[in-house]
Amino acid sequence: MARDPDKQLLESVETRRARLISAFLHGELAGRRNVSDNVKRLVGSIVLAAVACAGCAGYSFVNNLGGLGQ
Repeated sequence: MARDPDKQLLESVETRRARLISAFLHGELAGRRNVSDNVKRLVGSIVLAAVACAGCAGYSFVNNLGGLGQ
């Protein structure tokens, strides 16, 4: 399958730039963790904290409603 040489060169440069930026930001390849793994963990933690907070607030609200009638 013949490819356009210009397109191939542009893809090569784009890949090289992405690797250089990644190496600059995160250090050596052997010593770094995949960023998407950490982002997934962060988002999961935020969602879990929000659900726990909403549960506590809901319980407090319902518990407070029962005390108003007395």
